[in-house]
Amino acid sequence: MSAEELRHRWMSRGLRRSDLDADPYRQFELWFQQVMDSGIPEPNAMSLATVDEDGQPWLRTVLLKVYDGRGFVFFTNYESRKSQQIAANPRVALLFPWVGLGRQVKITGQAERLSTAESLKYFLTRPRGSQLGAWASPQSQVITSRSLLDAKVAEMRRRFAEGEVPSPAFWGGYRVTADTIEFWQARENRLHDRFIYRVDAGGAWYPERLAP
Repeated sequence: MSAEELRHRWMSRGLRRSDLDADPYRQFELWFQQVMDSGIPEPNAMSLATVDEDGQPWLRTVLLKVYDGRGFVFFTNYESRKSQQIAANPRVALLFPWVGLGRQVKITGQAERLSTAESLKYFLTRPRGSQLGAWASPQSQVITSRSLLDAKVAEMRRRFAEGEVPSPAFWGGYRVTADTIEFWQARENRLHDRFIYRVDAGGAWYPERLAP
């Protein structure tokens, strides 16, 4: 079934409370697998929102690499702008904009660094070119030309010509632990279906329907 056919099918069916899993992480897993199976490009791309010290929101796209009942994991340079903002204010938001399928998932929560061991485990699975890129790019800093970046990559290629590329101390992952998770299903006439999960006083998740 094509993405367009799936979009039409899901829009016609809608999203009912009875469709929802009691655990929003399992509900996410169901939707994420359906999106993966649809064949749309980069289904794990998510927008990450942070706030700087002046209260200015910043937004960028990162890739979801791991998710489980503990949260949603992405990797980055710890000296980047996003990392500096997270260090000052760990409150973040994530958005999976599966527009072509008429679905999106919005998450609010707190970002926390992964352990060195967790970050290293993932780093060792990355393509060698991506490993070298992590060393070469002074992420978020101003550079005068692309040629400087290319020269730095060549330098790292020579530096680590033999053996494995070690993980930089300034690179690693964050896990976003959710406070809320909202599932949005497109419907006709802009009368979309929205359900948000929150945690009650006893620590249990519960969903509520929101007006579109």
